[in-house]
Amino acid sequence: MRAEDVVELLNYVGIVAFALSGALKAGEKDMDLLGFVVLGFSTALAGGIIRDLLLGRFPPVNVVYMPYSLTAIAASLAAFFLYPHVKRFRDYVLYPDAVGLGAFAAIGADLTASYCQMRGLGNCWLTVMMLSSVTAAGGGVVRDVLAGEVPAVLRREIYASAAAVGGLIYLAASGLGREGAMLVTIVAVTAIRIASLARGWELPRVRQDKPRI
Repeated sequence: MRAEDVVELLNYVGIVAFALSGALKAGEKDMDLLGFVVLGFSTALAGGIIRDLLLGRFPPVNVVYMPYSLTAIAASLAAFFLYPHVKRFRDYVLYPDAVGLGAFAAIGADLTASYCQMRGLGNCWLTVMMLSSVTAAGGGVVRDVLAGEVPAVLRREIYASAAAVGGLIYLAASGLGREGAMLVTIVAVTAIRIASLARGWELPRVRQDKPRI
């Protein structure tokens, strides 16, 4: 199997895992069938849509490439009809979700770096970091906003930050070629995410003083 086929396969793993994450959130909020589909689709594909809009890629790939859209919708519908069963295994979704995070970060980094090179902008490392993070975590932000919550990536866990680091890893590994750099990025971001889950890593927060009684 070619490296690009592996990346595409892991991309589909991410779409399914992210869609299930969105659908589970819809279940928590007691949403109807449409709510499941909207949150599942948004979680899986909104990050890539936002990235493409920022890069001026019209129309966004995640809107017009039907296999991506249909995969997200199918996973959301499966979660709706099998919700009691899917809900029981929600913790296991975190691991394919971590793989998806790595795949989305790598794809975001690759597309952004290619755009910068095509425009003669150099490696534009900060842009690569930002759009890697947007691609991987943007859908989760949209999900949480639609669910009426503060986005989880802004208040706990190593998630969007892992994807941003993935952008730098992609650039550092660019000597291996596009496919090689993407595979290295996927492995690194996935490892960071799984390690953060296992060890409970979080970014620093402002210390809140407890009110005196």
